[in-house]
Amino acid sequence: MSDLVSLGRGTTAAPAAPRGAARRKVFVHTFGCQMNDADSQRMVELLRRSDYAPTAHPEDADLILLNTCAVREKAEQKLLSALGRYREHKARRGAVIAVGGCVAQAEKERLLTRVPYVDFVFGPDHVAELPALLERAGRERFAETGWMDPEEYLFPRADAEAARGRATAFVTVMKGCDNVCSFCIVPHTRGREVSRPADEVVAECAALAAVGVREVTLIGQNVNSYRGGCDFAGLLRRVAALPGIARVRFTTSHPHDLSGALVEAFAAEPGLMPHFHLPVQSGSDPVLARMRRDYTVEEYRERLDRLRQARPGIAVTTDFIVGFPGETEEDFERSLRLLEEARFDNSFSFVYSPRPHTGAARRLGSAPEWREVPREVAVARLERLQAAQRRISAEGLAAQLGRVVEVLVEGPGEEPGSRVGRTPWNHLVHLAAGEAEAPAGARVRVRVTRAGGSSLSGEPA
Repeated sequence: MSDLVSLGRGTTAAPAAPRGAARRKVFVHTFGCQMNDADSQRMVELLRRSDYAPTAHPEDADLILLNTCAVREKAEQKLLSALGRYREHKARRGAVIAVGGCVAQAEKERLLTRVPYVDFVFGPDHVAELPALLERAGRERFAETGWMDPEEYLFPRADAEAARGRATAFVTVMKGCDNVCSFCIVPHTRGREVSRPADEVVAECAALAAVGVREVTLIGQNVNSYRGGCDFAGLLRRVAALPGIARVRFTTSHPHDLSGALVEAFAAEPGLMPHFHLPVQSGSDPVLARMRRDYTVEEYRERLDRLRQARPGIAVTTDFIVGFPGETEEDFERSLRLLEEARFDNSFSFVYSPRPHTGAARRLGSAPEWREVPREVAVARLERLQAAQRRISAEGLAAQLGRVVEVLVEGPGEEPGSRVGRTPWNHLVHLAAGEAEAPAGARVRVRVTRAGGSSLSGEPA
């Protein structure tokens, strides 16, 4: 996913339905995951009510928001580099600069000390308070990063009118994570799990459907552990039953929460798309144990088999970390074997990076099984794994040649006279058609004419 999400243009933006001329402009720089994308969209929607309009150009902005991610290494350096670029806009225009998200939650007041031209810092729990925080910034510099009581936490609700004209939307159903994997900083930056009430989720999805959204993706750090008045499978069924909602997706999941009810939902609910992101992280049991992933490779395989039996042809994607402390060449070869045997449609893979406050970072180098893997070794392993995945992904896409698939059109393509959309299996498709033939939100039967390394091309069938 791109590091920069500009909320002033394209499908990432909440399309404007102006309530009068906005007096001020906001530029949002989003780092990281889909949760951050959704949070940034909520920020812009909240600020519209305070007469801010989104802009794609920081030099035009009266407010510059940086919504940060701390999952990978050098997150702070990326933030500081971006802040350095925006400093001149503050000096020239007097723009307010605010930092939110996971780095803000981790650094707190230290960020104000390190970067004296940042006006305020706020954590993910305080997105809904952004307009009030902005008013406060006129009087003082501050860091608002305290955790909210789970009983009092309010999930920012999507402005359905802002989604008019879009085919797809993210809907947050929970936040936080209770798993405390040894490599992951998320419990320290997003807090404990809090589930959004099911009635509230369903109402938001219904409102989005009413303005033309046809696909919703339910998101959270660990959606499978959702407990908002029903289990996650029950929530998926309720959303899929809504008039106007043609497709339902979700992300992200932990293998230990893959319940029988969720597997059954894939078998019984046609509106639930045949795509599942199920992070494995490693193909080695000793490494998984040090990661605090409470399953073995064999248990992961069993869950994967149940999914594929319930929904034949389901596309499964995953995550891998290579170079985790103590990973041997044999451990890595096990990850490669799992990749080859499981035939994941795609995988997101990274070199291990120690994150503050995590168990692995504290134990790094403390014993032979926690020894640091040399960087050059880890990078070479990553390149081998990614090369294998590219081959497998390309072979899977090549198998689609000549087939007729349903594509939900999302909007214009990069080439004039083209459109883009996705298949039920989440494959990106470039469609040779115009807007009249394939408007956003339409489900079009497409014959696949070309398969690339990461996408398909086709024409209306």
